[in-house]
Amino acid sequence: MGFEHKSVLLDETINGLNIRPDGTYVDGTLGGGGHAYEICRHLGNKGSIVGIDQDAAAITAAGARLKDFGEKVTIVRSNYCDMKSQLHKLGIDRVDGIVLDLGVSSYQLDTAERGFSYREDAPLDMRMDTRQKMTARDIVNDYSEMDLYRVIRDYGEDKFAKNIAKHIAAARRERSIETTGQLTEIIRQAIPMKYQKKSGHPSKRTFQAIRIELNRELEVLRDSLDEMIDLLKPGGRLCIITFHSLEDRIVKSAFKKNENPCTCPSDFPVCVCGKESKGSILTRKPILPGEEELEYNSRAKSAKLRIFERR
Repeated sequence: MGFEHKSVLLDETINGLNIRPDGTYVDGTLGGGGHAYEICRHLGNKGSIVGIDQDAAAITAAGARLKDFGEKVTIVRSNYCDMKSQLHKLGIDRVDGIVLDLGVSSYQLDTAERGFSYREDAPLDMRMDTRQKMTARDIVNDYSEMDLYRVIRDYGEDKFAKNIAKHIAAARRERSIETTGQLTEIIRQAIPMKYQKKSGHPSKRTFQAIRIELNRELEVLRDSLDEMIDLLKPGGRLCIITFHSLEDRIVKSAFKKNENPCTCPSDFPVCVCGKESKGSILTRKPILPGEEELEYNSRAKSAKLRIFERR
């Protein structure tokens, strides 16, 4: 299967970046190269883009898709949390724009052996970076019942988290849980049937939670936002597409803090803390997909785009 990913909110992101033909841009979640391709189309002879992704399949696919743009494109296999160091290796100190599309790609979901999908029976994997040793199997079989409960509650926001963790712990005492099919059946048994009938697939939230924990997705995002804003040139923009409330909250909070970092009490007549704004939020409310996009890409329905501009 080829690496396919329908780039969500593509036009909105490109417009939001306000691309300069001679600018330098970073796609921190390169994927199949959809956003990067459109950025390249807006660049002149002196413009350039650095694409970063930790998935080997994405690197191969994006390289093929972007090859006609030649030296404008540099592709690095890494995590976007290492963006600053990777850019410094390339002699780049500041950039004109950064884009992150935090969604799991269609390729990753639809390639059964990657273990992301609860709809196909496959080994429990879920690694974004296959160089990583730990897999979803290790979490499911080795985490304590309390830690499983925490992960499913916090990252899956599932009200049946406690019961799901209890069922997983009981099942693995009989035999280790090796496949997505096994895990899905255990989750089904932990959630009341009347709830399953009206709330979508019972495994969706638990699989999301395990994937987030394994790949440290929220931790990486939380720890990278301030640094990415610091990498922007004056007028440079950071565009981030999130797909669930946990990511969106982190982005919204970080943007607010960077726009208004003052920690002085509200009754102080003037600021004395000395913390200065790094820029402005350009999206007071997130940009959502339109009806036309939702018709051809159902996976876009939870997407939200937020944009920050550096002062």
